[in-house]
Amino acid sequence: MVSVSGLQNLLPAALTLGMTFKYCSSQPGETSSTMNYSEYNYSVDYADFDALCVKASNNRFRLWFISTFYSIICILGLAGNLLVILTFFYFKRLKTMTDVYLVNLSFADLLFALTLPFWAANSMAEWVLGLVVCKSMHTIYKVSFYSSMLLLCFISVDRYFAISKAVSAHRHRSQAVFLSKVSSVVIWAMALIFSIPDMMYTTINNITCTPYSSTYVQLRVPIQASQIVLGFVLPLLVMSVCYSSIIHTLCQSHTFERHKAIKVILAVVVVFLTCQVPYNLVLFWTTVVTAQGGTEDCNYDNLLLYATDITQCVAFLRCCLNPFVYAFIGVKFRHDLLKLLKEFGCVSRESFFWYTSGRRRSSAANDTETTTTFSP
Repeated sequence: MVSVSGLQNLLPAALTLGMTFKYCSSQPGETSSTMNYSEYNYSVDYADFDALCVKASNNRFRLWFISTFYSIICILGLAGNLLVILTFFYFKRLKTMTDVYLVNLSFADLLFALTLPFWAANSMAEWVLGLVVCKSMHTIYKVSFYSSMLLLCFISVDRYFAISKAVSAHRHRSQAVFLSKVSSVVIWAMALIFSIPDMMYTTINNITCTPYSSTYVQLRVPIQASQIVLGFVLPLLVMSVCYSSIIHTLCQSHTFERHKAIKVILAVVVVFLTCQVPYNLVLFWTTVVTAQGGTEDCNYDNLLLYATDITQCVAFLRCCLNPFVYAFIGVKFRHDLLKLLKEFGCVSRESFFWYTSGRRRSSAANDTETTTTFSP
């Protein structure tokens, strides 16, 4: 039996339990008479959440800018490099180291020009061509890029020996073509090795074909740094040393053609610096930003994207400018090109003889190694 005093002690506890049960069993949206919700103030601090960086302006810019520039570069690159290749093989002009290197350079630039439509499609719309084409596009671009830079180095070295060390170069002239073919194979092999990271890590990320993976994110800084060193710093150093020595040698000579040869060298250097310096500076800065953990400033990030797109298009111009600088500007190559166009009916016989006779009257030294002509 429970005494009256015991019931009196249990009553307050029962009332408290009932009130708690009523509060817990109430449905969402219901208001309990035993609780005062006005005493609770719920607030969310949105500063703790990362803001989404909108890049709609960059996407609109890419739609017209990249498609326009890539189309121009593709057309000029295909036309110029195909003419170089046809001229060399039609007249069987692979007689010097520079000839072999120029043909390989044209093949590298031609391969790159063929990938430009895919690059334009990747920047403007969802990638729908599959993983194989995606990886092939990035791999061909890297192979052509590294092979072009290495070939420019070897062309500079060959011109250095042909002009500054003419006596020793003439002594080994019979072995030069064979050596150039072997070195060209080595160049393509090295370019393929340097392109392995893009071959491995390129994938379809969301709707874009791009190098991306957890491993690539960790290796992005050293990969970009190696590209700057191998694709810009090394060629720049080699070209600076070789062409400085060539200019010094030409300045000591007293031939009329030395001024023309110096202008050709300056044109080569100016084109290289104009195309490569802006993009590599932006690439260097984005590498530094990436190494520091990125940026939280959306406007700054968008500006980097604009700078990357613009300078990259300027750098891509190299594939259509190389034929003009390294081949078309050469006297003998230009003569062979006109002869080829005449045989194909693109140039009249009168225009061809007028041009060639005028060139023969200008100077008899045009066929020497110290002219032009980086395409002797």
